[in-house]
Amino acid sequence: MGQIKFYALGGMGDNGKNLYVLEINNKIIILDAGLQHPSGDLLGVDAIVPDITYLLSRKEDIVGIFLSHAHDKHIGALPMLLSHIKTKVYGTAFTIEVARDFLADNKMNHYDYEFEVVKYNSIMKFDDFAVEFFPTTHSVPLSAGIVIYTEDGAIVYVTDFTFDQNVTTYFKTDFKKLAKISDYGVLALLCESSGATNTGHSNTNMNLKKIIRNTITEAEGRIIVGLYSTELSNIQLIIDESLAAGKKISIIGRKAQRMVNIGERMGYIQIPQERLVNLRYVDGENKNEFDDVVFLVTGERHEPFFMLQRMAKKFDRLIHLIESDTVIFMCPPLIGTEKIAAKTFDALSKANVHMIKVDKQLLSKFHASSEDIKLMYSIINPKYIIPVSGEYRNQLAQYEIALEYGYTDNEIFLLDNGEVISFTKGKKDTAHDMVDNGSIMIDGTYETDINDEVIKERELLSQDGFLMIIANINAKTKEMLNKPEIVSRGFMYMKDNEEMIKEIEIIYQLESKKQFSKQNIDWKEYRDNIRYQIQRYLYNKSKRKPICIPVIIDTSIENTCEII
Repeated sequence: MGQIKFYALGGMGDNGKNLYVLEINNKIIILDAGLQHPSGDLLGVDAIVPDITYLLSRKEDIVGIFLSHAHDKHIGALPMLLSHIKTKVYGTAFTIEVARDFLADNKMNHYDYEFEVVKYNSIMKFDDFAVEFFPTTHSVPLSAGIVIYTEDGAIVYVTDFTFDQNVTTYFKTDFKKLAKISDYGVLALLCESSGATNTGHSNTNMNLKKIIRNTITEAEGRIIVGLYSTELSNIQLIIDESLAAGKKISIIGRKAQRMVNIGERMGYIQIPQERLVNLRYVDGENKNEFDDVVFLVTGERHEPFFMLQRMAKKFDRLIHLIESDTVIFMCPPLIGTEKIAAKTFDALSKANVHMIKVDKQLLSKFHASSEDIKLMYSIINPKYIIPVSGEYRNQLAQYEIALEYGYTDNEIFLLDNGEVISFTKGKKDTAHDMVDNGSIMIDGTYETDINDEVIKERELLSQDGFLMIIANINAKTKEMLNKPEIVSRGFMYMKDNEEMIKEIEIIYQLESKKQFSKQNIDWKEYRDNIRYQIQRYLYNKSKRKPICIPVIIDTSIENTCEII
């Protein structure tokens, strides 16, 4: 066997954006292709995906993309990847179906791309290695770990897993397969770190079922449950307890409806069709006030909170909350959603509904805690540990877990995105390398990305607003035809700032006279000087930096020309 290389283009120190690469004798395997949801300070950004510039330079060496499970953080960058790289995509049946749906949602025809549904324990053979999927436990069905067999040992990739056994068949870990992988000999374990700061094991809390059952049984009015659409196991729990209590089900939320529809169609989610209720829009005659229906309000990140706010304020098209309603929160705020969650709780309090916030400790954890990670170590006995999938503090927590377990500092590798480590004949090489890496911010579609300069301008707009200076000149006679019209949005109230407006007019006149004194007007210099002098004046006067936009219209041209 030659050399084995490993590096990440995303997922190291990230909350999402998982994309890991293995090179075996110069052939490339891509493990997952995920996105990262933006924080509130990335104004207008819909998603963040890995920069794949390096992979584009190695297109011919890529043998496939192998997907672990059907969450955006692991499949969300697939449309972008497949737009540039034609290769086969491998995954379990549910994962592939959701991936195809994700492409359709991004206006891509999935029939134009090659997908292969992988069955557990079936081995895919390539020239110098083989790949196998094995069952793991997560919040979506048919989640998988991925093992790559090489002559120098196996590379095992396990992300977003637990060892919880209080789950149905489609969510259950295969311990026998893990033991067989161990018998082969594991060179390196690429183990998730997202839950590494949690102590103990990540298990189902049986008290949660009791709380849900009692609440559904005892509630006198409507029951509305806030959930994350990615947590299908929790959605199934609510469905089961609602049906057991004789209730019907209504699912609100486009993303969840699609995920649930796929799961139901494939037999992984069980909902009797006769117990599903499709709602009509609220109007003068229809209020959708059904006491025998449990309403599941679902979405990603901020979406359940946003929809519940609309319901509380009676802006929603399907549900207007009333005092007899009970709202159950099974969606604890995530990082970056704390503010909208607080506003939602406030709006529901004003609506005077009965709120039940399920304690985060009662909800199932879907990421390996410290003892789960140690159990994985003990079962497969890897030679080297590489913490993946998590922010740096999570990776560091796994590093410390591995040290506590008995690994030495030379057997655990904390990596950054782009950092390459290599193995030759089963041993770690001393030299490290780097490949190009970074992030691409998506605004709207995967065909449109924005750079840091645009984000900075959006931040300025959100904080200090903008000022537009519109003026007419005659470039031939070099005359100012009128006072400039000044338009402000989000910066100042015009009537209260007459002195500031007069000073802006003077700056415009002075800069215009400077240009008119030249033989030819330098339009770029004209515009830039006006912007610079006005911005400097405004900052000295107000300590704020609005975006200044000079609009100079030359009326001497037959077809009026606008210079911005």
